[in-house]
Amino acid sequence: MNDNIFTSDFFSIVKNLLRWTLLIIPIAMAIGSMVALFLWLLSWATHFRFAHTYLLYLLPVAGVAIHFIYKLAGKSSEKGNNLIIDEIHQPDCGVPKRMAPVVLLTTVITHLFGGSAGREGTAVQIGGSIAQAFGKWFKLNPADTRTILIAGIAAGFGAVFGTPVTGAIFAMEVLTIGRIQYNALLPCLMASIIGDVTVAAWGIHHTAYHIDVFASVPRWYATYTAFDFLLLGKIIVASVAFGLASYLFAYLVHGLKSFFGTIVPKPWLVPVLGGLIIIGLTALLGKPDYLGLGIDAEHAGAITIPSAFNVGRADTWSWLWKTIYTTVTLASGFKGGEVTPLFYIGATLGNTLSVLMDAPAGLFAALGFIAVFAGATNTPLACTFMGIELFGSQYALFFAVACFTAYFFSGHTGIYGSQRIGIAKIQGRYADAATLAEADKRRRGYMRQKLAKYRLKGK
Repeated sequence: MNDNIFTSDFFSIVKNLLRWTLLIIPIAMAIGSMVALFLWLLSWATHFRFAHTYLLYLLPVAGVAIHFIYKLAGKSSEKGNNLIIDEIHQPDCGVPKRMAPVVLLTTVITHLFGGSAGREGTAVQIGGSIAQAFGKWFKLNPADTRTILIAGIAAGFGAVFGTPVTGAIFAMEVLTIGRIQYNALLPCLMASIIGDVTVAAWGIHHTAYHIDVFASVPRWYATYTAFDFLLLGKIIVASVAFGLASYLFAYLVHGLKSFFGTIVPKPWLVPVLGGLIIIGLTALLGKPDYLGLGIDAEHAGAITIPSAFNVGRADTWSWLWKTIYTTVTLASGFKGGEVTPLFYIGATLGNTLSVLMDAPAGLFAALGFIAVFAGATNTPLACTFMGIELFGSQYALFFAVACFTAYFFSGHTGIYGSQRIGIAKIQGRYADAATLAEADKRRRGYMRQKLAKYRLKGK
């Protein structure tokens, strides 16, 4: 028996760790710096639009500009996050270097003129594009290139939200439903931490969220246990609603994209229609609260993500309006991410449900914040950690219940059509589909068959 702990396996582990550290540091720093520039530009664009409200009326023109930017320079970049996921699963032509600057520019344009979009998609695409470029410069083999791409996702996500642990887990969890890419664990964690630290070093700060302390209500079973089972029951019911909101968002964003492509004869006219719809809705509602990210308040009393953490600071249908605004914006060709709007949808829906259920507004806003995201991206574990990183660990059990419940009730849908189905949530009609895009195609075909049958019966 060899008692020497310094075996060949040990040295291999150390060598591999040092190698990945040397590879990841420059990549993550470059991604973090690019994300810092993006966040600064996004903040500038948002506040410039606040000061020049007429820019909203130029949204259709901005949409046409975005369309031709991608047509002339973007090429395969238009597939966005789905291109990166596809490249990780089945390497083809690679992620183009132009993806990072093109998506950064077009996302800033979207926000400058009032489009309702997020920032996660842009950060992930920046991460994937830069990681692919470094992989080619370092002449990495296909397996290592795949790992570098996953680490690039982690760096982009962790940097843009200031949640490094979430970024690492998200990158490993988002690729395949039901499976986690543990072979990329250390590169992802290193990349996410370094990306986040780099953003902070550039002086960029993230929004801080806070759940107000709420008094526990004495229950008849308090003699036996201090755990609030009634509150847990309310959370489960609310989480079902969060999952259904995720389903609605994913269904609308894919459905509207197909619908616009069908009814509009020229592709460049699609963003014109989308922009006009956003302008019309804003005029109808009489307030600009559902434009942009939804984090900073354009006027006193505006409904934002932070405001939703307070009692009565969200309208009953705020979550639905934000769903409509964002799905129209993204489906008509404007650029950005889905995640921050999902935060808005979840937080405002949580606020509304807290009133209906007589529950703590701050807690329910936080649960909706992470759970709607979990359902739409099929990443319940990452979103549970996001709750812990953003809001503290004291409600970790509630975060897990909300995210896992929403994950199941969102069904086989999601915002990333290229996401693989490794292990189906339930055995059913879509359980054997390879990707969410395939499951969505089957679902729509099934619904068309049913509608056709009812029409025949009506005749």
